[in-house]
Amino acid sequence: MKTIIDGIEFEVIIEKKKGNKNTYLRVNDDLNIYITTNYYTSLKSLQKLIDDNHKAILRMYNLKLKKRKSEEEFTYLGKKYDIVYMNTKDIVLGENSIFLNHEASLDKWLKKEAEKIFKEELDEVYKIFPVTIPYPSLTIRKMKTRWGVCNVKTKRVTLNLELIKKELKYLDYVIAHELSHLVYPNHSKDFWNLVERVIPNYKLLRKEMRNYE
Repeated sequence: MKTIIDGIEFEVIIEKKKGNKNTYLRVNDDLNIYITTNYYTSLKSLQKLIDDNHKAILRMYNLKLKKRKSEEEFTYLGKKYDIVYMNTKDIVLGENSIFLNHEASLDKWLKKEAEKIFKEELDEVYKIFPVTIPYPSLTIRKMKTRWGVCNVKTKRVTLNLELIKKELKYLDYVIAHELSHLVYPNHSKDFWNLVERVIPNYKLLRKEMRNYE
């Protein structure tokens, strides 16, 4: 069975199950419509169900499509790369594509890259930091609501692994932000003045990143 919604042709897979009292409609990762129902539901009733739920179907379709696209490409230091699977031992980053085998873990590769790059950028920002502060220890992990965290007592800076997907200017701003907390453990005017001495355009960068903060 096929149906067309907003110019998009969908394959409709009907799964009839004995003892199924309710009818369920969903869009799976293959972007087909799946309907689970009982043996007595007519095709006419199923078509009406589809017609009455066009908006919901399109919403599910767009979410699945977005997920599929995110799995087919990834972003590294602000640039998007196509993921190409092939028989290779190592993960190889090309000009516009990244090459790897199906068993390779991009998450592990990104973490390893982040450990190297974040440390390098921390060193660079620390060198130009205008106030003498102790060199902090560095932790990298995924965080849902913060780009960075500074523990003033332990002198530890934690950076969000997701920063490896952004341009280095954003990473440098977050590092400067967290280092400034070692001087001012607040967001006072003096704190922001110090951040601005390191990153003059921090207001623009902060605005661009605000959707995630």
